[in-house]
Amino acid sequence: MLASQSRRAALASLRSSSRKPLTVVPLRTVTTEAAGWKVGNVPADPDAKFNIKLQDETFDAYNIEPPSLEMQTTKNELKAMYKDMASVRRMEMAADRLYKERKIRGFCHLSIGQEAVAVGMEKAITPDDQIITAYRCHGFAYMRGGSVKSIIAELLGRREGIAYGKGGSMHMFAKSFYGGNGIVGAQVPVGAGVAFAMKYLGRKNTTFALYGDGAANQGQVFEAFNMAKLWDIPVVFGCENNKYGMGTAANRSSALTEYHKRGQYIPGLKVNGMDVLAVKAACAWAKEYTTSGKGPLVMEFLTYRYGGHSMSDPGTTYRTREEISWFRTNQDAIQSIRNRLLEWQVMTEDEFREIDRQVKEDIDREVAEAESSPVPDNTARILYEDIYTRGSEPDWIRGRTAEETFYYKE
Repeated sequence: MLASQSRRAALASLRSSSRKPLTVVPLRTVTTEAAGWKVGNVPADPDAKFNIKLQDETFDAYNIEPPSLEMQTTKNELKAMYKDMASVRRMEMAADRLYKERKIRGFCHLSIGQEAVAVGMEKAITPDDQIITAYRCHGFAYMRGGSVKSIIAELLGRREGIAYGKGGSMHMFAKSFYGGNGIVGAQVPVGAGVAFAMKYLGRKNTTFALYGDGAANQGQVFEAFNMAKLWDIPVVFGCENNKYGMGTAANRSSALTEYHKRGQYIPGLKVNGMDVLAVKAACAWAKEYTTSGKGPLVMEFLTYRYGGHSMSDPGTTYRTREEISWFRTNQDAIQSIRNRLLEWQVMTEDEFREIDRQVKEDIDREVAEAESSPVPDNTARILYEDIYTRGSEPDWIRGRTAEETFYYKE
């Protein structure tokens, strides 16, 4: 009788606690602020380099010496970083609106709050370096050269989409960008394969194979780690740790939440992913390391998403609104760089207003063009045309029945 009562009491307690939003914030040895930079003399020439020192808690290294906190930048680079992050956010906000208007259907994962990772990474590498990521991919597609129109058109299922309207939110591709992948963790071994191709071809390029903290426990991730280390593949395994895998806090799903240490025999680096300059410095250092024959790295970008895991997730059932508001107010990547550039007199309020006006005008125009673009024709040729690389198709391909056989060459 007592045992039965105890079980009922325990179950009642569990049900009660499961309904309460979790407010546990895992310990982070690296800051997610971008307010502690120290700057030297800022020259008048917008293309002249000047020195910046990142704050002491920017990096945490594992079995390796961390990058220098000293770096160089220019006024024009800082302005471009601000504009790019503002553009990604405006584009994602447009996707949010279109989804709520039911013009975008299906899965849709937005990166509002995480813009510094995609922008900082792109500023550190060349167009010939490779990136592959999971399904929160719109910002990376944009930074790899995709237009806002092509990205929004893809979300809308239009013919002028970046994947011709066939991929949707999770499958976007551009030169040296391998997606956008919908299966949790599956892109990591593919990224290792892309990096192996770089080594095999003798190219001095690195590959960033990105995944989230929710995918970090996948077995295929560790298989990729092992092969990459065995063959000294020039790959950076990058975990975007936004604290929640879907609706589960990292410390509830992972026995070790310091994801940069997960490689064991692979050196690691934890990076402030809310600081675009820290991301750039870390990625430039990672490229140099991996392309110099030293093998792979594991990196962890500490970041935060303001919205839910996807558009179907309100994002407030497993965390408090106060937590979200705190990150928005105190650690926002875009507002942080804006504040610093004003403080250093790199830009004025009027210049920021002009960039914001231009971003709004450009993004809104391309979004409108995407909305008015045509849907794909409802024909068999459109359906089958992208199964093979253009020009490599066989004579025919089988459909569901013999009558649906499609002939490429008629």
